[in-house]
Amino acid sequence: MHRVVNKTRYRTPRANGVIENLMIIMLDPERQSAQSNWGPLHLVRRFAALAVLLLTACVSPPFNGVALEPSEPAPALRLTDSSGRRFDLQDQRGKVVLLFFGYTHCPDICPTTLVDWKRAADSLGKKREQVRFVFISVDPERDSAAAVQRYAARFSPDILGLTGTRAQVDSVMRTWKIAAYRDGPVRDTGSAYLMAHPSQVFVVDREGQLRLLHRAGLTPSQIASDIRVLL
Repeated sequence: MHRVVNKTRYRTPRANGVIENLMIIMLDPERQSAQSNWGPLHLVRRFAALAVLLLTACVSPPFNGVALEPSEPAPALRLTDSSGRRFDLQDQRGKVVLLFFGYTHCPDICPTTLVDWKRAADSLGKKREQVRFVFISVDPERDSAAAVQRYAARFSPDILGLTGTRAQVDSVMRTWKIAAYRDGPVRDTGSAYLMAHPSQVFVVDREGQLRLLHRAGLTPSQIASDIRVLL
């Protein structure tokens, strides 16, 4: 089994501890009396802060993936497909886009991810027309654009396969702050090698914001649920 790598780190908000502490202080008379320096205005401010936190917790979408808070514009992505058409992520506004970086000789996580995408797309019905599933090969030495598209189409016609020259792929990976490399001796120039690459799926919303990371292991129903929330 090959290794997967990811250089990107994201933070998620943790308000539960703050809410719990405020609730204890506000509802426990002994705790309130212990804070003898708290005047009425101070308590009002605490109640207002609690209300904001509770409201935020109530309206946050129930995602199965890791939500990126705050969201940020998705990095640029421009490659050419097997038909010679240019794919530009910015042109996908109005659609939810799922992006996965892998390669066609991958023995495990790549085919598993594409099977899950196929099942998720099937469960979406007509809504699948508002979603783009994009598989990007990080192994252009073995994967031509045509080979990547043939591989993706084996799983579903909804999946677009992309790659580029080594320079183009490296540029995309730098922009997305990810890494992929040959997993084996450098002197091995044969075709039977594995690639270390990211295991997560990047999910971009209809406004072009990078909203979620889907970790390996999410079920097709969980993937489809997140897509429906973003639609």
